[in-house]
Amino acid sequence: MESASVIAPVFAQLGLSLIERGWLSSNNLLFGATRHTPPTLIDSGYVSHAAQTLELLERVLASAPVERIVNTHLHSDHVGGNALLQRRWGSEVCIHEASFDAAACWDERRLSYLDTGQSCPRFRPDIGLRAGDSIMLGAYRWTLVPAGGHDPDTLMLFQPDSAVLISGDALWEERVAIVFPSLDGDDTGYLDALAALESIEQLAPRIVIPGHGRAFTDVAGAVAHSRQRLEAFRRLPGRHASYAERALLMFHMLEHRQRRLADVIAWLKQTPIFGRIVRRNGLPPSDDDARRVIAALLSGGQLRLLGEVLSVR
Repeated sequence: MESASVIAPVFAQLGLSLIERGWLSSNNLLFGATRHTPPTLIDSGYVSHAAQTLELLERVLASAPVERIVNTHLHSDHVGGNALLQRRWGSEVCIHEASFDAAACWDERRLSYLDTGQSCPRFRPDIGLRAGDSIMLGAYRWTLVPAGGHDPDTLMLFQPDSAVLISGDALWEERVAIVFPSLDGDDTGYLDALAALESIEQLAPRIVIPGHGRAFTDVAGAVAHSRQRLEAFRRLPGRHASYAERALLMFHMLEHRQRRLADVIAWLKQTPIFGRIVRRNGLPPSDDDARRVIAALLSGGQLRLLGEVLSVR
């Protein structure tokens, strides 16, 4: 592929290895050490894949330690391996300064894991990063760029010499991430997500490395697609809410692979973010609401029901 022939030599120059992961984990981006910078990992995946993440990193680094972790944001699929890597190597963890206090205190009220019904073992944040600052990765300096919308405390990383952008979940190639703040009916989340796209256009990256999926070069096409989807969600917030419900349930099912139907219904009803979506209609979550979300994934072919057991196809 033409894009692969463009991307590979740039990654080699930057000392960057992209470990593309499937759901549930975010991609892992590994920068090799130089005389002045330690081996550094960008995002560590989901906790159920943490042992696999460790094995993959040891293979790439020939068992050398990952001395530093930089997280684009603190969603569970991006930081779930932090705790294991800290136990293994004592890795220094760098996160957005806006999230630092919540992570340091492990404030479950402010962190997203209880809200989404997802798992994340506690890790130790060491350094708070500020938008507009820069960080050395390998032999090159990268700028930290704010990107709200999906998560308000998100940092993208941009390398101006090579025009490479690490976008986290602010820009994917073919899909768009949930705009979590807008699930509470706040239009600001959509506006922040659209502003992040404008920032990307101003940076004019040649290559984008997303939080999920392959690296790509058709940046204009991806931005246009994301903008179209976000504008549609902004006009029809109920469509965005339905998209979020399905995505969150599918994440849960991919983690567990199969569960009793009654347990999935109970999980949906007790998961705070699902309850907030449903309460926008003025009613508490019910079995019928849970069955509605399950039915959407059954009809779409993502899940199947055998007797009273729900499983991933």
